[in-house]
Amino acid sequence: MVRLLIENGFSVTVFDNLSTGHAEAIQGTPFVQGDLLNPKDLERAFSTRRFDAVFHFSALIAVGESVAEPERYYLNNVSGTLNLLDVMRRADIDRFVFSSSAAVYGSPTTDLIDETHPLEPINPYGWTKRIIEQVLSDYAAAFGMRSVSFRYFNAAGAHPDGTIGEAHDPETHLIPSILLAALGKRNGLSVFGSDYETPDGTCIRDYIHILDICSAHLSALDWMDERPGAHAFNLGNGTGFTTMEVIEAARAVTGVEIPYRIAPRRDGDAAVLVADSALAQALLGWTPRYSDIETILETAWRWHRAPKY
Repeated sequence: MVRLLIENGFSVTVFDNLSTGHAEAIQGTPFVQGDLLNPKDLERAFSTRRFDAVFHFSALIAVGESVAEPERYYLNNVSGTLNLLDVMRRADIDRFVFSSSAAVYGSPTTDLIDETHPLEPINPYGWTKRIIEQVLSDYAAAFGMRSVSFRYFNAAGAHPDGTIGEAHDPETHLIPSILLAALGKRNGLSVFGSDYETPDGTCIRDYIHILDICSAHLSALDWMDERPGAHAFNLGNGTGFTTMEVIEAARAVTGVEIPYRIAPRRDGDAAVLVADSALAQALLGWTPRYSDIETILETAWRWHRAPKY
């Protein structure tokens, strides 16, 4: 996102506590190290210059971990976001783009989920996103804050030039976990659950390339210029793949036989999550460019084989 904004003529400052991030990834962009839970850190960041908009990506995101450690998730994802919004209001900044999640829908009642689907999270992570979406709606009514919440489905892939990609420790996301197994950097792969009501018993997910997510965020700036209020959009490709289908596609891309084992289901996982992103395409003029799983895997494979930060 930082790179795309700069390429489009924006000046960017990054705020992060580096608990999971890497300062090297932003390649010299102005950076303030701090924590959302410390309002003084936020005040220091916002005192460096006048800002027009804020993009908020700083959430804890592991569903299973949120079930085991709900307090940590509510503190960071809810209290931290409220701190951020408070400092924004005092700095008179009224444009906010929020990373929400398909987890706000819980267990879907339709094959394709659109924005009218009931919001019924089934884990603390999903509830933290649902709560902030409600906060943004209330802040729009009370304070005139403009916002766009993007309900990501499964973010995946890497920059096509191989210089920026997922670098988590420990890694919990499926695609990087598969590719690390292919590289021999982890001892096999766990497939969580094989008894879901899906064609092969494994979870179905909609994978959306990270650059497609970023391009939607860029479109949100123009959208908020023209339209007040709080808005929410799905971001996905509209096609679901089972975990086993992703493993098979990765075998084809890497040429490596990827070992895996079947593990118990994870708490809080839904069987199927597939997006209907027609609203974002119609209103934002957004179209995913990386729509097939093989291309997404190829970009991630290029990153994982390249030298790291």
